[in-house]
Amino acid sequence: MKMKKTLCKAQVLNKQKRFKILPKSVSSFCRNILQTLGQAGHSLSVVFIGSSKMREINRRYRGKDFPTDVLSFRYHGEMVEGMLFLGEIVISPEIAYKNAVARRMKFEAEIRTLLLHGILHLLGYDHETDSGEMNRLQKTLQRRRIYLNSAPVADAKKRS
Repeated sequence: MKMKKTLCKAQVLNKQKRFKILPKSVSSFCRNILQTLGQAGHSLSVVFIGSSKMREINRRYRGKDFPTDVLSFRYHGEMVEGMLFLGEIVISPEIAYKNAVARRMKFEAEIRTLLLHGILHLLGYDHETDSGEMNRLQKTLQRRRIYLNSAPVADAKKRS
């Protein structure tokens, strides 16, 4: 029996307890986005953390003393398990939830948007300097079936 080779890999760690994260679905979503973008043979990691840890990381690496929803840390030329390792996406579900409520979006859609946004940053896109290229690509991908019909990656029901 032949095993199907995974073209992309996404490791998911959930280090927060307030919101339910579905790691297998997150991994599958990220792999599908990478494949859609022609990034076969690449890997990344996604870490979900609390807002206080996110504030600490944002302060340390960006000099901004507040929690944010997503940060991306791009690696150049690193290999993991024979695949080019793009880097790490760090997400605070707590901040994502607050943003989703403020934008009148579903929490699930906000998490998928942050994953896509983080992946684009890992691939070298930068919405602060690219005259809208990243935002246009993100909006295009958000209209695709791969984005719209993905399995749920998170649940807004807070854990007690």
